[in-house]
Amino acid sequence: MDFRMEHDTMGEIAVPADKLWGAQTQRSFENFPIGQEKMPADLIRAFAVLKEACAAANCRLGKLDDRRFALIRQACQAILAGELEGNFPLAVWQTGSGTQTNMNCNEVIAHYGNAQAGQALLHPNDHVNMSQSSNDTFPSALHIAAVTSLHQRLEPALTEMIRCLQELQEENMAVVKTGRTHLQDAVPITFGQEISGWRSMLEHNLDMIATSLEGLYELALGGTAVGTGLNAPLGFEVAAAEEVSRLTGLPFCSAPNKFHALTAKDALVFSHGALKALAANLMKIANDVRWLASGPRCGLGEISIPENEPGSSIMPGKVNPTQCEALTMVAVQVMGNDTVMGIAASQGTFELNVFMPVMALNYLQSVRLLSDAMTSFTRRCLAGLKPNKEKMAENLHRSLMTVTALTPIVGYENGAKIAKLAHKENISLKEAAVRLELFTPEAFDGAFHPETMI
Repeated sequence: MDFRMEHDTMGEIAVPADKLWGAQTQRSFENFPIGQEKMPADLIRAFAVLKEACAAANCRLGKLDDRRFALIRQACQAILAGELEGNFPLAVWQTGSGTQTNMNCNEVIAHYGNAQAGQALLHPNDHVNMSQSSNDTFPSALHIAAVTSLHQRLEPALTEMIRCLQELQEENMAVVKTGRTHLQDAVPITFGQEISGWRSMLEHNLDMIATSLEGLYELALGGTAVGTGLNAPLGFEVAAAEEVSRLTGLPFCSAPNKFHALTAKDALVFSHGALKALAANLMKIANDVRWLASGPRCGLGEISIPENEPGSSIMPGKVNPTQCEALTMVAVQVMGNDTVMGIAASQGTFELNVFMPVMALNYLQSVRLLSDAMTSFTRRCLAGLKPNKEKMAENLHRSLMTVTALTPIVGYENGAKIAKLAHKENISLKEAAVRLELFTPEAFDGAFHPETMI
C-alpha cells in the first residue's frame, strides 16, 4: 500500500495514499481498534448536510468567500451521492464527543475540495469547521440523522403496516371467534375487532414519534465548545439552522439554550422512548400472530400465515413463524438499546455529554431495524394472513365462557355451575344447562347465540 505524509499539531503521520482523510482521522483509526462498529452512514450523511449548511451560513455572514463555499458544497454533495464511501473508517468507540468523526468529515471535505480546485484552498479546521466545534456539530448531526431516518425510513414502514392491518380489519370484521385473556378462553370477539387493536396501537405509536420530533428539530449549532458561541459570528446559529432546513426540507431551528443542547440528550431519550413503545407493541402483535397460527394441528390454528421457508433441518414439512421471530428479536434489541440511551444521556458532565457516539449507534440502529423488520413482516406475513373460519367457529362454540350470555337469565352462580359441569363432564353448555334443569333444550337454543355477544 502506498502512503503519503499528513501533519497536524502533533506532527506527521502516514496516511493511505488512496484515501481522502488526514492526520487526525489516521490517529483515531490507529488508536481505537475497538470492535467492528463504525460510525453509521446516516450520521456521515447528516454531517455532509451540516457542513454545507454551516459553509452557506458563513458565506452569508461574510466569513467565507464564495469559491471556498462552492468547494465545500461540492464535497458535501459528493458525500451525499455516495461517491466518497470508504473514507469514513472510524470506530464508534472513540472520543465520546465524536471529535474525531467531525474531523474525519472536515478532512475529507477539505482534501476533496482541494483536489477539485487543484490547489490548497481549504483547511479542515479554518474553513470546513469555521464557526463550529465538535461539541455542537456532533449533537446537531445526530439530531439531523435521527429526524431524517424517522421520516425516510420508519414512518413509511409503519404507515404501510397500518394500512395492511386496516385492510385485514375490514375483511374480518364479521368473523366471530373466541376472545382470550390470561391465555384462557374469554367472551367472543370478531377477528376484525382483534386486528383493530393492533392497528390502533401502531397509530398511537406514529403519533408518539411525531410528538418526539419537536425536541429533535432543535440544533446545537452556534454553541461551539461550551455553549457560549465563542468564535461564531453574530447570527450564525440562526443562519445555520435555516440552511439545514433549506437542505432537508424539515423545520430545524436553533436550540434556544445552547448549554442545554450540548450537555443534555433528553430529546433523543424521549424520542427513543417512542421507539421502545413501538417495539413493545410490535412484540405483542407478532406474539399474537404466532400464537393464533400455532399448530398446524396441535395448536390454536385459528389463522394461517405464509410458508416462506422450511422450518427444520430434521423434521420434514415443518414450517415456522419466522417473520414473527425476526420481528420479536428486533423488538428485544430496541428495548436493550433504550437502556443504553438512558444511561448514556445521564452522563452529561458539566458542559458536555461524552457518550454521543454510542447514542448515535443505538438510536440509528433502532430506527433501521424497526423499519426493515416492519416492512418484512408486513409484506411476508401480514399481507398473506388468512383466518381459519372453521377452526374459529369450532373454538367459539366449544368455549365455556360463552356461558356469560346466560348470566342475565340464570345469574352468575348458576352460570358458573353450567360452565363447571360442562368442563368436568366434557359436555356442551347446552347439555349441562339442561341436566341442571336451568333450561329446557328449546329455551337454551332461544337464549344462547355467541355470535351476538360481540
